[in-house]
Amino acid sequence: MSKKTPLTAIHESLGARMVDFAGYYMPLTYQGINEEHQNVRENVGVFDCSHMGEFFVSGPNSLELVQRVTSNDASKLEVGRVQYSSFPNEQGGLVDDLLVYRMPDDVNGKVFMLVVNASNIEKDWDWVEKNNRDIGAELSNRSYDFGLLAVQGPLAEHVLQKLTDVDLGSILYYHYKIGAFAGLDDVILSATGYTGAGGFEIYAKEKDMPKIWADIFEAGAEVGIQPAGLGCRDTLRLEMGYCLYGNDIDDTTTPLEAGLGWITKLGKGDFVGREVLMKMKENGIPRRLVGFTLEGKRVPRHGYKILDLSGGELGYVTSGTMSPSLHRPIGMGYVKTGMHKKGTSILIDTGRKHLEAQIVGLPFYKSEK
Repeated sequence: MSKKTPLTAIHESLGARMVDFAGYYMPLTYQGINEEHQNVRENVGVFDCSHMGEFFVSGPNSLELVQRVTSNDASKLEVGRVQYSSFPNEQGGLVDDLLVYRMPDDVNGKVFMLVVNASNIEKDWDWVEKNNRDIGAELSNRSYDFGLLAVQGPLAEHVLQKLTDVDLGSILYYHYKIGAFAGLDDVILSATGYTGAGGFEIYAKEKDMPKIWADIFEAGAEVGIQPAGLGCRDTLRLEMGYCLYGNDIDDTTTPLEAGLGWITKLGKGDFVGREVLMKMKENGIPRRLVGFTLEGKRVPRHGYKILDLSGGELGYVTSGTMSPSLHRPIGMGYVKTGMHKKGTSILIDTGRKHLEAQIVGLPFYKSEK
């Protein structure tokens, strides 16, 4: 049976179309994906992300463990900073992608919060525990203590500022502050985002999420705030070229292939998968994740083959949609290195016909502001 978030009853009362996602009963859409998508781009929308996982790493050896299991360099993080990172496996593939928060220190030293994908909570927890056996950091899985809302869009700050004395305008991208929000203490207010529309994430106790949801919607009523479901979360992130675990990245794809070399700090010292990744960089990355656009209205689907113009196989599609902002089909997929450059013409094999496409730079969508 699918797990429920603290807000499931509210989603149902709003008439959301509910689906099973990552083992959770989640809202796919309320009014329609396109309407919710454009509302986030132009106004403000609220996503229930309470299904995400939160692990805390503390104790004298906390940094050693985070450095061991993640690809980015957590030693660079100061309190109040957030880092996008990944868990590489021994073969260089990706156990998951994640956010690393440097939390306020405790009496035993540095504290980190690792925010992981809902579908991978158990897998990630086992992975971190396995790699902690000879390090001995203190671990706490608090995935079921926290609720999480993502309030996204250009009017997010205007709405949320009514509910807190924390100066939201002072929270830089990939930073956070802890303070009072909606009358509740010790709420984490973060600016990371997965939509490219700006906004904030709100981490608070699960039991407090219905109150926070209600207060946000009351504060945003004057600007027409709307709830947003998983459907438009996917179209928004794809327009930005952001990877989705299970589609664009998985245990068989390396961060170097996925264009995530910028979060893979091979010079920071040893970490899981480092030697494999160093050899791949030295010997040549065999394939690349690219973005492409299509003519017509046919949407590329996950698993479709990508071909060169003579019909030779280059790779496969990982994500695709009809872009609500650009009004044309867009997609991402892996192709052989050498065929990954912008402007390269390719074919998408649907099984019945070949669709003409062209590789383009990411993101697909660029804000005019």
